[in-house]
Amino acid sequence: MNDYPVALVLGLENAIGLTVVRELGERGVPVHGIAREAAPVAAASRHCTAMIARPPGLIADWLPDLIRSTGAGAVLAISESDLLELSTLPPVIGDCHLLVPRPAPLAKVLDKLRTLEIAEQVGLCIPQTWQPRTGEDFAAHVAAMRYPLVAKWANPPEIMPVLERAGLEWLKTEYVRTPQELAALLDRYARVGHWPLIQQYCRGVGLGQMLYMDNGQATLRFQHRRLHEWPPEGGVSTLCRAEPNTAHAAQMRLSEALLCALDWQGQAMVEYRYEAESGRYWLMEVNGRFWGSLPLARHCGALFAWEAYRRTVLRQTDAAPIPRDTLRARYMVPETKRLARILLSPGRISDPFFRRRPLTDLGAYLLSFFDPRARYYVFSLSDPRPWLRDMTQMFRKAVRRGKR
Repeated sequence: MNDYPVALVLGLENAIGLTVVRELGERGVPVHGIAREAAPVAAASRHCTAMIARPPGLIADWLPDLIRSTGAGAVLAISESDLLELSTLPPVIGDCHLLVPRPAPLAKVLDKLRTLEIAEQVGLCIPQTWQPRTGEDFAAHVAAMRYPLVAKWANPPEIMPVLERAGLEWLKTEYVRTPQELAALLDRYARVGHWPLIQQYCRGVGLGQMLYMDNGQATLRFQHRRLHEWPPEGGVSTLCRAEPNTAHAAQMRLSEALLCALDWQGQAMVEYRYEAESGRYWLMEVNGRFWGSLPLARHCGALFAWEAYRRTVLRQTDAAPIPRDTLRARYMVPETKRLARILLSPGRISDPFFRRRPLTDLGAYLLSFFDPRARYYVFSLSDPRPWLRDMTQMFRKAVRRGKR
């Protein structure tokens, strides 16, 4: 039996944390999960050796003691807020490795405008982008932009508390069709003196290229195509498929070059909108944390959490196996919400170019249950308790809503 050091995983509340727990636990790593909730979904996994209620206060106040008491050899985190806190700590505490990015590269990746500037220098195709700032000639920019547009915040962790104090809702994405709509959006945020990034809308499909970087080289690569998202106009991936390992090879080299230019160490996903007709890959962002479609990567054998653990903690330098590229994965709860939105509330879909095909979508949803290539984000025959807990919690929430 392997005698691996304990891995502490911060964040057990979603399918991403569950995937990290499964990846490590399946390979014999004792996983101690740290959670804010009393019964998070990943804690139900048979691969979660122990669950620890998250202590109050800053991570720096309680993590060193927890490392000593558990003998942990690694710390991994799911959320950006935890990554930001952990990045300010030493990369090694005692014998424990914090498998998180360092502050400078993380700051570049979280700043979408800075990422785009570096990407353009590397040679990637980026959409027309404007970051409004106080004192600029807004009217000139409004007239010069190529419509339609997408508005999204360059650094969400920083702006969220600012908007909350001002009583403004944080919206991940807004679609802007006309100069008049853009002018209204700019006016809405004028009182806080901060505005979202304004970007040219790019047609195409979502393509994610995932890499693990170790000292300037990619040691693991995987890529997938987003087929469905929740909400339907863009958000969490709910159905995705692996792309052939031989496809998009030139773009994969550019993705690796971008991560090198960002001084990135560890796992990251470079996200594009891919236009097959023109052959263009429009860079959307670099996701520097474990991403939503990580379950698909795991099912295909692209094990990013294990890659971080084995290369850093175990000092293993042998090449990772080449992942499978024939599978697809479904995130059933949001995938079902997506179908309900398309069938019952199509007027709430804000993307002006979203193609609504209700009968096709309904048929594909049902037939996917019989697809031998299909895998699931949460459900697993070999580890069923997380799914059972997830379903039980959903049922209880539905009952509580029904009693109001």
